[in-house]
Parts: sequence; structure tokens; C-alpha cells
Amino acid sequence: MTREETSGAALPRLHVVTDDTVLASPDWKSVAVTVCEAGGSALALHVRGPRTCGRKIYRLTTDLAPHAKRTHALLFVNDRVDVALTTDVDGVHLGARSLALSAVRNLLGPRVWVGASCHDATGAAAAAAAGADYMFLGAIFETPSPLNVRGMGIDRFTKVTSRCLAPVLGIGGIDPHRARSVVNAGAFGAAVLRGVWDAEDPAKAVRQYVAIMTNGR
Repeated sequence: MTREETSGAALPRLHVVTDDTVLASPDWKSVAVTVCEAGGSALALHVRGPRTCGRKIYRLTTDLAPHAKRTHALLFVNDRVDVALTTDVDGVHLGARSLALSAVRNLLGPRVWVGASCHDATGAAAAAAAGADYMFLGAIFETPSPLNVRGMGIDRFTKVTSRCLAPVLGIGGIDPHRARSVVNAGAFGAAVLRGVWDAEDPAKAVRQYVAIMTNGR
């Protein structure tokens, strides 16, 4: 069976990811709800906070879950497999610090989406071989970072994507103006952070991304 059949929902083309700063905002929940309403079934919202304690991640996830269900948006949690095991999330996304993908799949079973972050062709191939349902690939464009990592660029992204067996979502510096080039490079969709949370109107930004992800091929 496909993951769509076991999970009951298709993989969204737009994934909106949080960070610690976003989660610490006093208006986090209200903005997150409007983001879910704007994206609906075309959106997956990732609760991600590398320095946020597990108790808070659990509370934020459970608070948002009813609104995600109501709007048909999917709710993912990043890294925190313990939270995924104790909440009704739709997926879990894994990074370099996370448990092995095969172990997570054994823990969560076939219903939950399991994705992985990759940065090059080797990582993408390893994630696909381990059974990733999808992967984030990037950073494509240079983004503000303490590590000052340069983006891989569209040409290299296209070469890696063309060889991937699992759906690839581009990540890293993808604003609405760049989103079309990412889709045209073979991406299934895109994962964004600042393009939504730093937007003057996050709901409008979501609708722009969704329109490009679904109609821009």
C-alpha cells in the first residue's frame, strides 16, 4: 500500500517549518491557526524547536492538533519521536541528530509519514534506501545561519532531484519569487520558514506558495 493509503491523506506540497523563535512568539497559536486555514490539505505544518523543551513541544502540538484536523492540514513534529508517539500527529521529520529512520518506522508504524533532511546526493540516496516517505533537500539558496552555509544552487539541486526515488521538497531561502524555479527544477514541493513566519501577512504568503506549488509546474 502507498503512504497515502495507510495515512489517509496525500503528502502536501507546502511544508511550513517553525524554529525556537517562532514557537516562543506570544501569538504563535493564532498565527499557526491562520496558516493552517490558508493552506488546508495542501499544507503540512512542522512543529520544530531544537532548543525548546519536549514538554513545551508536546503542549504546542496538542494545542494545535484540533485546528489542523479541522482545516485538513497535516501536523508534523520534528526530531521529537517521543512527542510523535504520544500525540495524534500525521508525521515526523528527522534530522542528523534524530534516531535512525528504520527505528522510527518500527516505532510509529505505517500510518505516520516519516521524512528526512538531506544535503547532497549521498544523503538523499541513503534516506530513500532507508524508506523515507519524502525528503527535504538543501539548502538551495544561502540563508542566514551561524554556520554561514552556502546554498547548493538550482543546478546542483536539479541533478540530485532527478535521481531521487522519493518526493523531494526544496528547502533554504525559498521565497515566493524563487518557489517556481524550485518546482521547475523537479521538486515535489518546498519547505519554508521565514517566507511565511516573517511575512507581513502569513496567510497570504501561504496562499501564494500553494498556488505556485500546485499550478507552477
